[in-house]
Amino acid sequence: MSLRFLDRLEEILISALMALAVALIFVAVLHRFSIGFAADLVGFARTNDMPALMGFARSLFKTVNAIKLTWAQEACIYLFVWMAKFGAAYGVRVGIHVGVDILVERLTGATRRLVTIVAMSGGVLFTAIIAWIGSDFVYHVAKGGQTSPDLEIQMWLVYLAVPLGSALMCFRFVQALWLYVTTGFIAHHDHGAVEGLEEQAEDLSKGAHA
Repeated sequence: MSLRFLDRLEEILISALMALAVALIFVAVLHRFSIGFAADLVGFARTNDMPALMGFARSLFKTVNAIKLTWAQEACIYLFVWMAKFGAAYGVRVGIHVGVDILVERLTGATRRLVTIVAMSGGVLFTAIIAWIGSDFVYHVAKGGQTSPDLEIQMWLVYLAVPLGSALMCFRFVQALWLYVTTGFIAHHDHGAVEGLEEQAEDLSKGAHA
């Protein structure tokens, strides 16, 4: 039950971060376009001697220009950093990370099992080290009181993605290793498959025979 809750929380967090970043990028692009459009409209009204339109265009330009979104780019970078770290953990859980397994695929029996366990253990060790180093780094950044240039938030909150994401990734490697040792199962995603394609082909086939 607790693992199912963690799985769901992980998926919601990644989806929310991605949606927020995309929405923020859209608003920032729309804001820049609106400023340019208002400026062009002022020039058009001046050239064609249209005082009413010029007054509206200037008012529009001042209103849009008053909205400051200089922090949007920085915020998007931080959102994508958090999304990438937790997305990496999700990738371990569902088996979507690309790996060079041509040698492992040629092995059989106990040798293949041993190599797989060593490889997964390496993932556990590496992510555990990154989580430890990241925690130490966050601690020192917090003591230094560093803030971001645009958002002016504490940078340790941004860097917290490293130890948290790495710790979750380490847990996913441990989870995957335990599952393999006890059942022999490895989560694997077929990168050549397109979800829903088989169902669509089946529906088309039924429609053709109808």
